Amino acid sequence: MREWRGGADPLDNGTAATEMDRDDSLPGGDNNFEFAFNSSNFSDRVLRIEVMAETLGAGAGAGIGWGGHRKRRRNDGSKEEAPEFARYSSELVSSCEPDTEECAEYENQDEEDDPMLEESTPITDQTGVCGDDSESNDPLSLDSPCILRVNSIYISSAILAAKSPFFYKLFSNGMKESDQRHATLRINASEEAALMELLSFMYSGKLSTTCPTLLLDVLMAADKFEVVSCMHHCTQLLKSLPMTTESALLYLDLPFSVSMASAVQPLTDAAKDHLASSYKDITKLQDVMMGLPLAGIEAILSSNDLQAASEDAIYEFVLKWARAQYPVLEERREILSSRLIRHIRFAHMTCRKLRKVLTCNDLDHELASKLVTEALFFKAEALHRQRAFSADESSHKRFTERAYKYRPLKVVEFDRPHPQCIVYLDLKREECANLFPSGRVYSQAFHLGGQGFFLSAHCNLDQQSLFHCFGLFLGMQEKGSISFTVDYEFAARTKPSGEFVSKYKGYYTFTGGKAVGYRNLFATPWTSFMAEDSLFFINGTLHLRAELIIKQSQSPSLH
Repeated sequence: MREWRGGADPLDNGTAATEMDRDDSLPGGDNNFEFAFNSSNFSDRVLRIEVMAETLGAGAGAGIGWGGHRKRRRNDGSKEEAPEFARYSSELVSSCEPDTEECAEYENQDEEDDPMLEESTPITDQTGVCGDDSESNDPLSLDSPCILRVNSIYISSAILAAKSPFFYKLFSNGMKESDQRHATLRINASEEAALMELLSFMYSGKLSTTCPTLLLDVLMAADKFEVVSCMHHCTQLLKSLPMTTESALLYLDLPFSVSMASAVQPLTDAAKDHLASSYKDITKLQDVMMGLPLAGIEAILSSNDLQAASEDAIYEFVLKWARAQYPVLEERREILSSRLIRHIRFAHMTCRKLRKVLTCNDLDHELASKLVTEALFFKAEALHRQRAFSADESSHKRFTERAYKYRPLKVVEFDRPHPQCIVYLDLKREECANLFPSGRVYSQAFHLGGQGFFLSAHCNLDQQSLFHCFGLFLGMQEKGSISFTVDYEFAARTKPSGEFVSKYKGYYTFTGGKAVGYRNLFATPWTSFMAEDSLFFINGTLHLRAELIIKQSQSPSLH
């Protein structure tokens, strides 16, 4: 028999404090009612807690363990309805209001008060025995599912009702508990410690534990019994603990109603930020990321700071992960359409890759067509319109550029009279500043005549090594030994007209791995190029253009 009574009553000497002489040094200061917890002197009811065997299904905290006590399901959320393309993932907020069945579950099932609670004896535990003995006179053994034990504590209905809408309804909605001295809650055994912590918190505003496992269980119990102040408190305590990949994934795997509560949002946001930061370089960590669950992959893909060669590479990784985790095509299509596709920035993929998206069997073809169409319309927009789309929060980041290793391009291609393309490369002022003193930035690849080319911007010394300057180069990727003679022209927008002005023309016979360009494109020192009154930055952006024409190709080289 284990007694649940609190410690000695701090005011049991029979004296009462008046409003005039009461201060914060006395019990109850700052709305702290810790002295009243489980005290018969300050309580008007008895709460009967029936602790059940784990047969009621998932309760608050049931099976939630820090070290993976709850088995993570790979297909969690796979049954969600696919979002409409125009809205993508509108956030859903679920209220915590208990339904009729849940309220009924906590009703006292007896028509009369339990005789045990009417006795003027100390409040104690009772243990119910489950068995098949129909002769048993123990009323607890007749309940189903099995009652492991019963804990009873003194409570103040006013304090609990003030802290929790759940208890307010329990004591005021006309249910049997509302006009009786006794109330009954039925919980799973895994919820017991968390519920006792929660009840104590409602009196004191404090928790006695810093154990991450128990804090998470208390958070779940606080959600179940609608104690928002405790949810905030648990969230702050959990956020203050060192974050790991394991804990971050656990926070993101909370039940949907809990994770979407505003009180818990800072914790889930911190978990997403931790994963996005830990797996920032998708190129280096791709093998490790292949073992992450869906919630972790979503958190990483939602980051603007994700470092990858290009959005093409991110798209390929998502397909690779989905194929490994969801080998069944129908299941894979569902996960891609409803959960993952919204995190891919199709507007910043190359046209070459967008063509492959249209024929990808892993994607719903109608959705893929809409995504590609939207991406192409974005690419055709003027720069100021593209910026407006990127800044629009309702677009769910799908137009926002990431920190790509290779800078996105806008490419216009022609077939006649000669194979020709016009390539546009925009660099922000801060990107150019980061090139000093010897840095370089590469563009995404683009294709002409069946061969891949790229642009690279450099900060380098001029040929006489007198000063640093801005250079632009055109290179061909290494693919076989076919050679091309290319006429090319570099141009840049300049103030005050904002029109493109030609800066360099030439022709060059390319073979794999070769590059050609101009070390000092603007014929000015770096300091003048980067100055506040520079002619080459318009609204903080350097606009470059390269025009390529292939007039002849040659047979494979013998050297």
